[in-house]
Amino acid sequence: MPREKKVQIVDELSQVLSECSIGILTDYRGLSTAEITNLRRSLRKSEISYRVVKNTLARFAAEKAGRSELVQFFEGPVAIAFGYGDIVSPTKVLADYLRTQKTALTIKGGFAGDSIFTPADIENLASLPSTEILLGRILAGMQSPIYRLVNCLSNPVRGLMGVLQARAKQLEGG
Repeated sequence: MPREKKVQIVDELSQVLSECSIGILTDYRGLSTAEITNLRRSLRKSEISYRVVKNTLARFAAEKAGRSELVQFFEGPVAIAFGYGDIVSPTKVLADYLRTQKTALTIKGGFAGDSIFTPADIENLASLPSTEILLGRILAGMQSPIYRLVNCLSNPVRGLMGVLQARAKQLEGG
C-alpha cells in the first residue's frame, strides 16, 4: 500500500476515534465474509459503522487521536464498531447479534470518552434497560412521594366527609 494511502487511512481513523461516542473492538476471527456483511447490515440499521482495521495503522491513529490506552487492544484481527449517539445502543445491537447468530465473533473491549471497557463491561452496558424505560422509572420514583403526600393530606378530609355523611343519613332516618 502506498505511503500516502496509509497516511490518509490513519487520518480518517484518528478522526473517527475522536468523534465517536463509543467504540467496541471485536475479534472477527472465524467469521466468513457473508457473516461480516450480515453483521455490518444489522449494525448499519442502527447507524453504527463497523470497520476492519490494520493493527499498525490503528495504533498510529489511536496515538494521533490521543487514545494511547487503546493500543493494547490492537493485536490479532480487529474490527471496531463505532457508535455516534447513545453509548448503550451499539452494545445492545452487538449483544443481540452474538446471541441470535451464535458466531465466532468475540468482543475484545471498548471505549467511550475517557473510559476503557472490558468485555464484561460491554455485556453490562448491553443489559441496561433502554433510555425510555430508565426515564419512566425516574419519573415514577419522583411521582411516588407526591402521590403519598396527597393521600396523607386527603385522609383527614375523607374521614371528616365520612362522619358528616353518616350524620346526615342518621338525621334523615331518625
